[in-house]
Formats: sequence, structure tokens, C-alpha cells
Amino acid sequence: MCLKQVMIKFLCFCGRWGIYDLDDCSYGAQYLADVGKADCDKLCIDGRSAGGYSTLACLTFKNVFGAGASHYGIGDLEALAGDTHKFESRYLDNLIAPYSGDGIKIYKERSPINYVEKLDCPIALFQGDEDKIVPPNQAEMMYKAVKEKGIPTMHVLFKGEQHGFRKAENIQTALDGEFYFFSKVFGFKAADNDIKLPIANLK
Repeated sequence: MCLKQVMIKFLCFCGRWGIYDLDDCSYGAQYLADVGKADCDKLCIDGRSAGGYSTLACLTFKNVFGAGASHYGIGDLEALAGDTHKFESRYLDNLIAPYSGDGIKIYKERSPINYVEKLDCPIALFQGDEDKIVPPNQAEMMYKAVKEKGIPTMHVLFKGEQHGFRKAENIQTALDGEFYFFSKVFGFKAADNDIKLPIANLK
């Protein structure tokens, strides 16, 4: 792909984060279900960082997935605009809009935390307690809101981890924990998975 093509793709995406990515994820998953390649009742989504935001937003704004797992993802875009590391502080200007004037309304409209009433499916959240890019309060806010709704949810906070887990044991716990969460939510046995993590509101 030449530089011109890259720039065209970038410019087309500018301001559309929280729209195009959600459509890509939901339409792709729905297509697989429609052609019999996936169980429409057990579609899951997971993502990390920006993908974690797409995960939370898909679960909130799209009626396609039955459960999801967000790894250091974003639930409140407004809070991120004010709390993130200074080197990331203008990152959202192109992805969404500058955080001022009419742009503030867009941040509110695309933040899953502001539309928790639309959420009705289980969510697992994995977060590092030293994350300066997506601070721990992002996962904490979503966990509290989902838990208060009575929806099954899990929050795993890794001590000493930042934005992207580095310790092998924590990476393994996050992978196994996500699989364990989905197995409990959808009622299947997770083979070769001995991990047990607390899931709130699981019946």
C-alpha cells in the first residue's frame, strides 16, 4: 500500500472512531453467524486499548454480541481526554474531535459509560494498576456500573502492570481468565483451564 492510499484511509477514518470500527466488528460477526460459521447466540468480542473501547462500545451500542472482554479499554472518552498521559493527550483530536465546543457532545455520545442502560450482556475487564495511558478508573467505572445492573461481570487488576501486560504470568492469567469468563457465561467446560476468578452476579 502506497503512502497516498494510507493517507486516504486515515483521512476517511478521522472523526469516525466509535462508528466505523463498531460497524466492522458487528457486521463481520453477524455475517459469520448468518452463513453458519458462528453461533449467533454465543458471539463474543474482545479487544485491547483502542480495541477495548471498540469492545465496550459494541456491547453497548450494537445488539450482536453475547459477551465481551476489555483489556485496558476505554469506557469514558471524556475522562480519558483529561486523565491520559501527556504524550497521548491530543491523540483523540483526529480520532474523534478536539475536546472543545461541539466536540464535547461527541465524546459524551460515544462513551459507553453514559449509556449503561443499553448494556445487557456480561463483560470482563482486565487492567494494569500503573497504566498511565488508560488509567485504572476506566475499568473501575465500567465494572461498578455493570455490577450495579446485576449483569455478570469480572474485574481483574494486575499489580505493577502498565498499558499492555508485560509479565508472562499476567498475560497467561488474562488469556485464561477471559476463556474462563466466557465458559461460565455460556455454560461450557473450559478444557485445560484450571483458573478460577470471581465473577459478580453469576447465577
